[in-house]
Amino acid sequence: MKFSCTPQPVLAENLAERHGLGGLQVARRLRMLKGMSFSLDRGHLGTYKDVARLFIKYSGNDEISHEVFASQFQVDGDVEPSDDAESFTRDLERLGPTYVKVGQLLSTRADLLPPSWLAALQRLQDNVAPVPFEELRETIEEELGVRASKLFIEINETPLACASLGQVHRAVLRDSGAEVVVKIQRPGIQAKVIQELAAIGEIADFIQAHTRFGRTYEPGRMVAQFRKTIITELNYTQEAANLNKLRRNLAENPLIIVPRPHLDFCSSKVLTMDYIRGTKITHLSGVVHTEIDGPGLAEAIFDSYLKQILIDGFFHADPHPGNLLLTSDHRVAMLDLGMTGFVPEGQKDHLLRLLAATSEGRSDDAADVAQKIGTPRDDYDAAACRSAIVEIVENRQGLNVEQLQIGEMVMDVTQACGRNGLRIPDTMFMLGKMLLNLDAIGKALDPQFNPDQCLRRRTGALAQRRLRDELSLGGLLALLTDVKELIGRTPSRLNDLLKMLAQNEFSFGVNAIDEDKLLDGFHSVANRITTGLILSSLIVGAAMLMNVETGFTLFGYPGLAIILFLAAALGGILLVVGIFINERGKRR
Repeated sequence: MKFSCTPQPVLAENLAERHGLGGLQVARRLRMLKGMSFSLDRGHLGTYKDVARLFIKYSGNDEISHEVFASQFQVDGDVEPSDDAESFTRDLERLGPTYVKVGQLLSTRADLLPPSWLAALQRLQDNVAPVPFEELRETIEEELGVRASKLFIEINETPLACASLGQVHRAVLRDSGAEVVVKIQRPGIQAKVIQELAAIGEIADFIQAHTRFGRTYEPGRMVAQFRKTIITELNYTQEAANLNKLRRNLAENPLIIVPRPHLDFCSSKVLTMDYIRGTKITHLSGVVHTEIDGPGLAEAIFDSYLKQILIDGFFHADPHPGNLLLTSDHRVAMLDLGMTGFVPEGQKDHLLRLLAATSEGRSDDAADVAQKIGTPRDDYDAAACRSAIVEIVENRQGLNVEQLQIGEMVMDVTQACGRNGLRIPDTMFMLGKMLLNLDAIGKALDPQFNPDQCLRRRTGALAQRRLRDELSLGGLLALLTDVKELIGRTPSRLNDLLKMLAQNEFSFGVNAIDEDKLLDGFHSVANRITTGLILSSLIVGAAMLMNVETGFTLFGYPGLAIILFLAAALGGILLVVGIFINERGKRR
């Protein structure tokens, strides 16, 4: 059930006192807010209030009076504004799983939040108590349709890990005796997340419709993308498919392993996969460091992610230290494929060029590519955006090996683009956070790991592989299809063009700095074309007169024909000399 909510009357004195507004400003503010209405769902009232409190406390946005916003979403009591990122993180943890996930996704938005806030959100943890195993047993039996004792010889009721969406328990399969881990979704969490995301999305749409901040950063679109990511993470059948896909894609890398899902024991809320013993990459002791090939492992991990991003277009988007383990045979296991990213085919070449340009310090090339990746908004400032990206790449050249971070560079570039009105694809934000985690893992294995050198070593091979993929049978068929479509549509397009010309409907626009110079250039081109046509006519006429018998001859040939040839030759020489002199003058 929904009801319409409009702002309750706000005392002008309150607005004037809180915001220091004069009488005319207060009247203007009230007129602007008059007529704002929002359809509230009674089932979402608690979420509305929680999100509204967060917005009032941390937004620092005064376009909508906080009193009116509080009234709109029925927030009781005063909320003290704050700009403390750690406090924001604690509030998200307190509000529960949905807000924790939204905060984790917000930590990728370098265009929206300053570095201190991104760092705080990246440390966001799931502070959740474990669910009693008997409740999870019911989920297993309902999802798999058989008693748990028929599936497992044993299952450890003490969880290996507790997260906001699910719990992980060790078990042994009855049919094969294989050691596995079982990931079970927390009861009722899916419905709770969907309901809370719906309310968060409604408030985001409201902010987007009524504030300059909303029109610039499009929070409604942002929350829609968050919703898609979180709902996908709640589908364990999809995660099982992701595990198999990543296993196939990385099969050629002997130092990387991915757990195998046992599909007969999986559903949308239960995921059973191989149990892999290992130690978190960041928890390795000094003794272990002396036994492993740290530089080789760091490069193998980095290489595997370059392949995922630039070749496969499908990548493990959450490689934080808890999801990467060093096994007893000194390999790296990649766990938790709930959060993945996809790179569209058209973006792979752009990303390859961007990473190559930054690793080699080619700042202008990096700026060109970065601007091609994004979509301009109304407030796009191309010059400022380019200048910011060039500065970011140039500043990297002065860093030592310990400070070099590809992920931080990508986050800085996306922030510069967003700040200057360039809308960056959502994949880029996820990619930046993924690379940031990867930098930390590389440094944990090898403090002297240099991502730029690794990129430079791999760029050529990656480019060759991209070219080989493009020249495959499928790529050639796609190219031939495009050529066929071009040829097939050309006659109709030419017909449309001729029709527009015949009806005097053809026009084109020119955006030039100096229109006089542009017109002079057109006149120069027209004069040269006219001269060329005249010279061509002289040559054609002379060739025709060569066959006419006449008493007037030169060099044994008809005289008039030779005169025309000589005139054409002299005119051609003068035209070439004039062009040459003109071009030299321009260079000077």
